[in-house]
Amino acid sequence: MSGELTGMVRLDHYLDGPIRNGFSPVESADWTGVQMLGLGCLTTDGFEPRQLKNAPHGIRSDHAALLRDGDLLLSRANTRALVGLVGRYRDIGSPCIYPDLMMRLIPNDRCVPDFLEHLLTSAPVRRRIMASAQGTSESMVKISADSVKQLKVPLFSVADQQRAVEVLDAFDARVEAEIGALRKELSLWDGVINGQLSWHAQKFGTSSLRDVSHGGGAYGSNAAAVASDLRMPRYVRITDIDDQGKLSTDASAAVSIPWESARQYLLSEGDLLIARTGFTTGKTYLYQPEDGVCAFAGYLVRFRINPERMLPEYAFLWTRGQAFATWVARNVREVGQRNISAREYNQHQVAVPPLDVQEELVRAWRAARASHSLRQLEIERLRVLRQAVSVDLLSGKVRVGDVA
Repeated sequence: MSGELTGMVRLDHYLDGPIRNGFSPVESADWTGVQMLGLGCLTTDGFEPRQLKNAPHGIRSDHAALLRDGDLLLSRANTRALVGLVGRYRDIGSPCIYPDLMMRLIPNDRCVPDFLEHLLTSAPVRRRIMASAQGTSESMVKISADSVKQLKVPLFSVADQQRAVEVLDAFDARVEAEIGALRKELSLWDGVINGQLSWHAQKFGTSSLRDVSHGGGAYGSNAAAVASDLRMPRYVRITDIDDQGKLSTDASAAVSIPWESARQYLLSEGDLLIARTGFTTGKTYLYQPEDGVCAFAGYLVRFRINPERMLPEYAFLWTRGQAFATWVARNVREVGQRNISAREYNQHQVAVPPLDVQEELVRAWRAARASHSLRQLEIERLRVLRQAVSVDLLSGKVRVGDVA
């Protein structure tokens, strides 16, 4: 940078006006022309418009919670690992309000908006935010506007802020390019797998999910999670499963369940979990021993696939296919919270080709997954490097001009 940092300031040095919470009215069953964000729109990758609801009638054009393109949002309540997530709102094509569990931060003329987002997502500041959160359970803690305003952050000139943003945005562009290439690979593979699964159903017929499993679907534990403890089983929740059906490797987001509550919900090799509620109803995960000792939570349904009828990996592939996604969309109940019961999942029809035919598709999937994993490793390498550069830049340890 142009010089050494001149010190630390409170975050509100960079902010204009008060930090305000949003508004959380009762969701409308009908389209009203105005939408509202769900808490899940703030992710570890920033803002994603993936959890939208219909706002009720009566939201005026001057409502205090209406968003503008570029507004910076911060979640004020979540698990300790996820509280304080930050994202820049991007116009979704219709008026939108933000909920009470988010705060809106408005930068002043001493702050470049993109710099503020980079600053709040940097590892040191994230740790301070998580440490300031309070609550009686690790599964729901909150941060106050005062604790956010009082965060100690480095003081930068506007010129140095802009140069830091350019460096970090260049890293983000490299990551996005790799993610785009991975998505293209996954899309091509999805086409192959859906074609094969459709042909299998037509040629070999189907059976219910219950018939290819031992005992049908079973609900998970309703016990409260505790802080992650390697002496206890990991507690697998819907939020621990990523979009590719893998268990999150983010240790900071993991929680545990005491042994006395876990025993009847422990997972075994080949167990298939299906989300039964929420916006990701139908998301699936196939347990692997390398994921460690795990038990599953109540919003998931477990199927113990019978390997004499179906390979567990084939069952997982089926639930990643279009036929299953279409069935979920048709059967999910939208009244109240989205839901599909274990009884309904039991009745879902899956293709049942001979085991050798199943094995052929599973082998192809394993090869494709290996290729995808290499691409994912490169993405993670770039993200780690980007985070290290972010820490060094935003702490003043290195100058922008020293970063290649």
